[in-house]
Amino acid sequence: MTTRPLGAQISHMLKDRGVDVIFGIPGVHNQEMYRGIEEAGITHVLARHEQGAGFMADGYARATGKPGVAYVITGPGLCNIMTPMGQAYSDSVPMLVISSCLDETAATRGQLHQMKDQEGAARTVCDWSETARTAEAGYALIDRAMMEFQAKRSRPKHIQVPIATLEGAASDFLRWGTEAPAPEGYYQVKRSPGAIQSIIPLDVVDMIKMRLMMAERPLFVFGGGAAGVGGMQRPITSMLEKCRAASFTTYAGRGLVDPSNSLAFGASLARPESQKIIDASDCVILVGTDLAEVDLWRAEAGQRPGAIWVNTDPEVLARAHPKDYCLQRDATEFISTLELKLDGEPKATWSEEIVAGYKDKWRAEINAERPGIVPVADALKEALPANTMIYSDMTQFAYAAKEVYPMDRPGHWHHPYGFGTLGYALPAAIGGKVGIGDQPCIAILGDYGFQYTVQELAVAVELELTLPIIIWDNGKLGEIEDSMVRAQIAPNAVVQRNPDFCKLAEAYGAAAAAPQDLAAFQHAIKDALKAKGPTIIHVKSDIALHA
Repeated sequence: MTTRPLGAQISHMLKDRGVDVIFGIPGVHNQEMYRGIEEAGITHVLARHEQGAGFMADGYARATGKPGVAYVITGPGLCNIMTPMGQAYSDSVPMLVISSCLDETAATRGQLHQMKDQEGAARTVCDWSETARTAEAGYALIDRAMMEFQAKRSRPKHIQVPIATLEGAASDFLRWGTEAPAPEGYYQVKRSPGAIQSIIPLDVVDMIKMRLMMAERPLFVFGGGAAGVGGMQRPITSMLEKCRAASFTTYAGRGLVDPSNSLAFGASLARPESQKIIDASDCVILVGTDLAEVDLWRAEAGQRPGAIWVNTDPEVLARAHPKDYCLQRDATEFISTLELKLDGEPKATWSEEIVAGYKDKWRAEINAERPGIVPVADALKEALPANTMIYSDMTQFAYAAKEVYPMDRPGHWHHPYGFGTLGYALPAAIGGKVGIGDQPCIAILGDYGFQYTVQELAVAVELELTLPIIIWDNGKLGEIEDSMVRAQIAPNAVVQRNPDFCKLAEAYGAAAAAPQDLAAFQHAIKDALKAKGPTIIHVKSDIALHA
């Protein structure tokens, strides 16, 4: 048995459990956690702020499917990463945050980084927050977190360890590669059609099959819970064709349905008319979606009682109508099983022309609501390789592009959907790029949101990441200004003075471009994808007006 300080053992254990990268910032309270990182063979990415470290871990997790891990210090370090933890919770991202904590707080005041209830504070933005007061408790909590990422809905976890415990000698943990094999399915769930059919009762499959094939307007809604499953576009495409069903996706579910599918309404649930379409459907199947406010931007989707919900989260299923049918299974099991069972001639009567008409109308609406964005989104699509990983921020460009940008594969456009924080895209894209290596990756931010986490540009320069960073500049908080006007509030505090973004890039050691028309915009993107290091692409919001 190897005895080391517990702080070092934790890094070795994480490596044994498949962790290759840790994002974080060292401090005097968590320096023991850094004793073992290099020896364990883990890459550490030094963020410039704990918020950046959290978003990097989030972006890494979304890109790779592995848990994103972050190390932070007691008190302010934990507080600074709580926004990324809240974002990861709302978007079901597997993130493990490990922090130090003070040895004792009840009888002592005035200590460095002291909080009244650090564990409780973290618990408000994550799945659970626990204190490991012994090495054995630390090992058990790490394994609990790792296995729960697989066994239930992925959400962030927080483990804190007292400083004296981190410094104390600890016996070795149980290694998966030697004393015990890694649990089946760790990081990748392996299933076969035969095994799947034995999991979901065949009478349930037959009931759903009968309803689908007898329905005149069958409709699927696919959400982010299905998007996290790789390789599902083919069986989904086959399933939709076999029953001639129409479909919507949530923003997080984009790419699950091939955009060339003639009965695909796309990510247009927020369009008011989608409620009428859903209400007219006589068999609605909701796969891996909460139908949350940020999916619909209204109170109800519009489905009639009797809808079929497929979700792993019992909290979601509990909100269903009493006449709905709820199946607590994941998307892989459900889609693969149902697709194999479908046969015969469907009775569906969906019109491809009507679907195309709605899509054209909605595209025109988006172009009218946010003038000048749709042409830029089209130009971006033409310029990017098909497998580009995209990270966007809370910016008007992303709000419009999420509805009109056709995604040909799932899990390749990441956005702070639920918590909705500014400053997400740059550090998340850095984490994503670290995870995917040579695969192309870009970040899209507004001029205001970029300045929330601009300091993380130094990390991209330091790591020489090939990363185009598109800054959409309208010189204001445009979405807030529009909302104030709609509410008949005189716009206030929505216009800010921006820096010279190209000179700012130069100061950090990054490349920069300021294209004046769409052709130059596309050239700038292609050049940035070949550059060694990040490139700021500063785009004024009226660029589409210039020939």
